[in-house]
Amino acid sequence: MSSITDITDLLTEQGKTFTERHKADSMRFENIEKYIQGIEAKANRPFCAVGSFSPDQEDHRKAFDSYLRKGEADGLSHIQQKAMNSSSDPDAGYLVLPEMDAVIDRIAEDVSAMYRLADVRTIKTAKYEKLVKTSGMAMSRVGDGATAGETTEPTYAKIQIDVHTAEVEPWANNESLEDAGVDLGSDLANEAGIAFAEGGGAEFITGNGVGKARGILSYPIVANSAYAWGSVGFILSGKSAAFTSVAPADKIINLQHSLKQQYRSAAVWLMNDSTLEAVRQIKDASGSYYLWQPDPTAAFGGRLLGNPVEIDSGMPDIAAGSYSIAFGNFKRGYKIVNRAGTTLIRDNLTAKGKTKFNFRRRFGGGIYNFEAIKLMKFATS
Repeated sequence: MSSITDITDLLTEQGKTFTERHKADSMRFENIEKYIQGIEAKANRPFCAVGSFSPDQEDHRKAFDSYLRKGEADGLSHIQQKAMNSSSDPDAGYLVLPEMDAVIDRIAEDVSAMYRLADVRTIKTAKYEKLVKTSGMAMSRVGDGATAGETTEPTYAKIQIDVHTAEVEPWANNESLEDAGVDLGSDLANEAGIAFAEGGGAEFITGNGVGKARGILSYPIVANSAYAWGSVGFILSGKSAAFTSVAPADKIINLQHSLKQQYRSAAVWLMNDSTLEAVRQIKDASGSYYLWQPDPTAAFGGRLLGNPVEIDSGMPDIAAGSYSIAFGNFKRGYKIVNRAGTTLIRDNLTAKGKTKFNFRRRFGGGIYNFEAIKLMKFATS
């Protein structure tokens, strides 16, 4: 039997071990807490937000504001390179502030439904390229000890979307530039954003792809029964320049089901406001309820046969042979490509008493999955 002294020594040793473990655990918890606090500090650190800048961004903002108002560009190239990690060339213009560039993108989303619905990517090259698999392999059944031979190999299509230069040139009276109470940066960004959004939004629908984006209506358009990759399929309305007089809702249902089921759940209807007006008046065969239903949780467009309706003024009015309704999963069907950066050139020499601000962006757009978009043609054939 152990002596009292041995038991006391054992308890003392165990106490020391427990204390050491407790200290080690405490240190680990302290390190974890410091690590979490560091993450939270970084997450809450103001950077590139309107009205809140890092020191480098604040220097750049002040220098850029001076350039806008007075044309003073001394040191702006160096400050911009340091703050934005990007070189600039006074002859080609200065890159606008990040928050101004963000305003331009936000306005584009508000004005152009296609800009909001499509897959939008930012690149640093002159074009976007992607391989798309248009067909896969087929399985064959074989008997015992037999072979079916080679199977069909997958086929691919190469999609290329080029970016092209676009510009807008708002101007301001020199007197307004001297008014410190005018938020010149926000005003210019808004004007440029509206112009880019309206011009680009129209191209995403009807642009021919020559020096501009290629719109969904500029590709070969064929009857959906004859659809092939590289074309867009259509369903007939059954009447020229109008919905068919008998069971018009049937044609809309046909258009909805012309899109493969894999795209349908996230698909939307795209049309302009006057076309939506006509659609809202369509009732079921008994005339007891409207096909279109409002959606209190979404925008004004509401829902048609369960899918949201988006209004885009770039879509054509209903006319003879027009393609006035599109139904598709545009996120999987249409890609908008932006070249990183928007440049600005200040010109106070061309017009007396005025200063022009030349904004330039490079962007493009095009269909990259032809299966994902279908159209309605307002005709009988």
